Amino acid sequence: MKSYKPTTKSRRHMTTVTYRGVLSGDRPMKSLLKAKKDRAGRNNQGRITTCHQGGGHKKRFRDVDFSYNKKDVPARIETIEYDPYRTSFIARALYADGERRYVLATKDMKVGDAFIVGENAPVKPGNRLPIGKIPSGTFVYNIELKLGAGARLARSAGNAAEIVAHDAGYTQIKLPSTEIRRVSDLCYASIGTVGNEEQRLVNIGKAGRSRWMGIRPTVRGTAMNPVDHPHGGGEGRQGRGLRRAKSMWGKPTGKGQKTRTPKKYSNVHIVSRRKVGKKR
Repeated sequence: MKSYKPTTKSRRHMTTVTYRGVLSGDRPMKSLLKAKKDRAGRNNQGRITTCHQGGGHKKRFRDVDFSYNKKDVPARIETIEYDPYRTSFIARALYADGERRYVLATKDMKVGDAFIVGENAPVKPGNRLPIGKIPSGTFVYNIELKLGAGARLARSAGNAAEIVAHDAGYTQIKLPSTEIRRVSDLCYASIGTVGNEEQRLVNIGKAGRSRWMGIRPTVRGTAMNPVDHPHGGGEGRQGRGLRRAKSMWGKPTGKGQKTRTPKKYSNVHIVSRRKVGKKR
């Protein structure tokens, strides 16, 4: 982590991730860049569906490959780069057939490292193989939920899931949320941990830096009027007046409350629910 001299109040506790010695310093590859319109949390009708988004620095979208559909073709890492749309670093991989793709960078991955995707790939960091062939106790990331649908789980900086057990054509994995879930043995996963694990230690330092990142201010529900939020109203500073905290739409939220949809389609694959609040 990089800390700063307290030249101002906001600089006193501000920290950033150290890029020197980690990133290769290369510019992004133009053919793997895409334009992405900033919708500021609004849907196709212009209504806000995700709060506290908008503004921020202009960014270009890197087309990261989560499908890994080039099987049994060895690849070599050319660059380690920064991606403004995600917390982890990305790596530009050059496959043996000449194609280049962006992939998530594994912890301690360096320029010149190699990896391969395939059913018989060795169990070593960066390689990708069916989760049923990975030994128990191994940490994996970029986990598929359906064969060929692409990686869905454990993709953020420093994240990894642990292989717990194999049983009846399924593998039980312990996710970063502490949930234990079943995944088909045929689904693919990458060995190792996602890079940039220091990202969780970053101290934003000042409100302006959040605005640069496209994060708009969050107003407390207790500071609103009753018409705007279930926690609003009251003379002066009041408690919420409710036993359980609620969102703006009256749904349970935070404070160790269970918010999962009771009849969610994937409930049959949940072996152990995630621990919330103080238990976690």
